[in-house]
Amino acid sequence: MMNSSKFYIIIILFISSCSFYEKQSNPYLQTGEGFVEVEGGKIWYGIMGEGNNTPLVCLHGGPGGTSRSYYNLSEIAKERPVIMFDQLGTGRSDHHQDTSLLKVKKFVEQVKAIKSELKLNEFYVVGGSWGAALALEYYTMYPEGIKGLIFNSPYFSTPIWTEDAHKLIAALPDSIQTAIRIAETDSLFDTESYAAANTLFASKHGRRKKFNKHPFDTVQSKRNSFIYNYMWGPSEFTATGTLRDYDNHLNLKNVKVPTLFTTGEFDEARPETVKGLCQMIPFAKFIIIPDAGHSTLNDNRLAVVTAIQEFLEIQEK
Repeated sequence: MMNSSKFYIIIILFISSCSFYEKQSNPYLQTGEGFVEVEGGKIWYGIMGEGNNTPLVCLHGGPGGTSRSYYNLSEIAKERPVIMFDQLGTGRSDHHQDTSLLKVKKFVEQVKAIKSELKLNEFYVVGGSWGAALALEYYTMYPEGIKGLIFNSPYFSTPIWTEDAHKLIAALPDSIQTAIRIAETDSLFDTESYAAANTLFASKHGRRKKFNKHPFDTVQSKRNSFIYNYMWGPSEFTATGTLRDYDNHLNLKNVKVPTLFTTGEFDEARPETVKGLCQMIPFAKFIIIPDAGHSTLNDNRLAVVTAIQEFLEIQEK
């Protein structure tokens, strides 16, 4: 029979061994980039940072946008891996104009492919604008391993989004309102007057400040306007595409993980509206990003980074 001293030594070694392996970082989560095969082609992903803290998986807006704004989370990458990827059809992923691939569920499966490729057991999901809708869809279908949700300037419902847009348009000059009304009535969106209206709206509620290119953003990464027009429409305030009747905001009531909502002070995702959406999730936190439009990571990057960092610190105490 084993004597007690040897027995305790073995137990201590076993516990130490378990602790050692628990602290090992995921070997698939090292700074770099790669591609994942999905239905229709390959999607690009990039990883900033390494370490044992729970990673972030970042879902970009659009549809048809790119992940480049998430380079602005580089401070957070000093603490944990920050994973970004370009949805199929845009950015550094394979481009296409196959409308059979432009379904919400197809995009959800792309997120799942990234999770599988990088062997993620536990992670936070960050979604901005359309990426927030995608984050909620993914959580609803595949909640396993999601430690928390971060919704930045979120879109979950076209009726809610367009109602907000109408309120913002009502504060624009009469000539701009008339141009928008005529274009939408006649379905003529390629006029100079409509383009001018779109430009003014974007300057007030989209990106309010000069574009600040992050030093890590060095490779050409083109958005896909075909996908944007097909799924959404000709402008942020006119939905004519396949998402024109999309509405999934009631699924917020089913969220059971810690959640952070942020939106810009002058955002298209109006603070009053986002606060109401936030209240659908018990104990969710809501933060307004001051002096920012929809492009909060451009207009006030530090405030967004601070909000996310503080949220993560609370979850991991």
